[in-house]
Parts: sequence; structure tokens; C-alpha cells
Amino acid sequence: MERIFAKSTLREFWETYPDSEQYLKTWYDTAINADWRNPADVKQTYSTASILKNSRIVFNIKGNSYRLIVKFNFEKQWIFIRFVGTHAEYDTIDANII
Repeated sequence: MERIFAKSTLREFWETYPDSEQYLKTWYDTAINADWRNPADVKQTYSTASILKNSRIVFNIKGNSYRLIVKFNFEKQWIFIRFVGTHAEYDTIDANII
């Protein structure tokens, strides 16, 4: 079982962008129940996820309308939400260090 920090970040985002709500809830439910031990396990579930350095993975949300960046600690089974935003907002950040 994964632990995700912090779901409130996702909730705040979908309150601003209601069309993302079901997609983010689906991602959350999938992640909380997953047994991901490494990036390859994540790719088996989300083939379009981008594996970055510094234990970060980028997920396309709602057909790439939104981006979700998470940092993984696979050993402890922790997921830290580092960013959720529009594709345009994503283009203004460095996903490897956020």
C-alpha cells in the first residue's frame, strides 16, 4: 500500500479545474492500491508516464490537458505530489527539481 502526500493538493486543483476531478481521483485510487516497487512497475500501469531523474515521474492527466509530477520513495512506498497544473504551467517549471 502506497502513502500519498498530500491528497489536499489534488483536491484544491480539481476545485479550480472541475474537469480534472474524476481523472485525478482515478489516478489517486490506482496509486494508493498499487504495488509499485520501481519506475518500470509504474510504466506497466501508466505507459505514457515520463520517468525523470530525482525519483520523479510525470503523469498525463485527462489526455495530457494537465500534468501531475510526483516524487517516489519506492522503498517506503511513499508518493509526494510535487506539482499539478495545466500543460502551460508545466512548461514553465523544471520537473526534475520541483
